Amino acid sequence: MPSDTLLLEYDGPVAIMSNNRPDKHNAANDEMDARLWEILAELRERPEVRSIVWRANGKSWSSGRDVGQIGVRTEDISNLDFIERGHSGTMDFFRLQAPIVCALKGWVIGGSFERALLCDLRVAAESTRFMLPEVKHGVITDTGGMARLFQMAGHGVAMDLILTGRTMHADEALRHGIVSRVVPDDEIDSTALEIAREIAQAPAFTVKMARRNMDLLASDEVIRSIREEATTQTLTFASDDYAEMKEARAAGREPKYRRR
Repeated sequence: MPSDTLLLEYDGPVAIMSNNRPDKHNAANDEMDARLWEILAELRERPEVRSIVWRANGKSWSSGRDVGQIGVRTEDISNLDFIERGHSGTMDFFRLQAPIVCALKGWVIGGSFERALLCDLRVAAESTRFMLPEVKHGVITDTGGMARLFQMAGHGVAMDLILTGRTMHADEALRHGIVSRVVPDDEIDSTALEIAREIAQAPAFTVKMARRNMDLLASDEVIRSIREEATTQTLTFASDDYAEMKEARAAGREPKYRRR
């Protein structure tokens, strides 16, 4: 039986994915990730699906990686193999036949934020707050998020979010083009579904060609970034500074970083 951490239903030609760990602010764990890859693979094989809404049950779209699984390995696998396996699933975002409209609300954090950035459209509720806190956990922003954010908001805004891990609110995200619309909280799902239905009613080949042109402009750069991230994230996990951060936190002392 499929996991209920991520639900899939259909509204005619519109597929609706719903993050479904509301008690955890939809924090992504291994089970939820595996279900995401299953759903994306299924949607790739359904040509009748003309658009996709990615929404969430509960208060937040996703608070990022479940903190209980950060740095935890449940199998004997190298850091590089672990990262590349996740990236393999991520590539399905670029292989889908239908565009994804994200209905964002509450917290949108870390890797979940980065996955939303890979989608075609992002609509935010007024309450939405975005964060890329990876640097505070000793790792880098990956999943193509760094490249996509750079494309949207430029070097300065991207590095501000990446290096400080600060919170960005919906109105600022709109100003920087990270989301295309901000709507009242109680209208977020209906707005995203309305957009998806409009897309589904357009000529399918025209939508396909529009997305093809955008891919030529933007996606190659993001895919190159994802491939490089596998190397840089692996080096980060193996670095002396990452080990020192973990040791210092465990000992309750100030870390002494050596830039290596």
